[in-house]
Amino acid sequence: MRYLRLLGIFWAASAAARMEYRAAFVVAMFASVIETAGKLFGVYLFYSSGFELGGWPWQEALLVLGFAQLVDAFFLLFFVPNLRRISEMVQDGTLDFVLLKPVDSQFWVSAQKLDPIGLPYLLLGAAVLGYAGWASGLAAGGWAWLAFAGAGAVFLVYALAFLLATTSIWFVKIFNVVHFLSSMIWSAQYPVQAYARPFRLFLTFVLPVYFMTTAPAELALGRVGGGAPWAMFLVALGLFAFSRAFWRFALRFYTSASS
Repeated sequence: MRYLRLLGIFWAASAAARMEYRAAFVVAMFASVIETAGKLFGVYLFYSSGFELGGWPWQEALLVLGFAQLVDAFFLLFFVPNLRRISEMVQDGTLDFVLLKPVDSQFWVSAQKLDPIGLPYLLLGAAVLGYAGWASGLAAGGWAWLAFAGAGAVFLVYALAFLLATTSIWFVKIFNVVHFLSSMIWSAQYPVQAYARPFRLFLTFVLPVYFMTTAPAELALGRVGGGAPWAMFLVALGLFAFSRAFWRFALRFYTSASS
């Protein structure tokens, strides 16, 4: 409960600070609508000529796009405003004050900021997922798997982004690599089956964005069975646990800028 109260304080302060610039927020809302419409139009162009991306029908391909939008929204909401600050705190030595607080340091550096600019993207992503799920005829179980897969995708992308941001302890200005991860997620806004085999392997085993977009859609559609759904979620939780262990390991090498 203490951490929930802290979240409320953190996010209320962040939202209040951000909403001082109301015009910028309104412009960002329009930009999110235009950007999402552009992505939908890009998918539509393929299907308007009768072409199916990797053999996926139109409404099912929209599920993949919806998951990509969902993950990108969490990047804007939490990851960009928080994880970017890790390299800044390492550089100017303010990470010292975080480590001295009676709060889990990973929680502090991961959740202190909230950027409301990501909210329109989150709502639009949920709308795309809702429409795609309805058009695909998902049953009640399919909707449950959709929510389950969405949580797993967010866990996975957070763990990957935090692992990359943690390397700031050694390399300091590394946050552009996290932006690279965000860009690669959008390369997987289409089903990975639509790509050539080398790039498909890269998106699956080297930079596993397949598990953030296409795999959750396959899970919701019932295309994977057996222990695969639980394996996906366990991989996400395992990577999250590894990110915590790696953070604690990295802190052993942290040298205060003031010491």
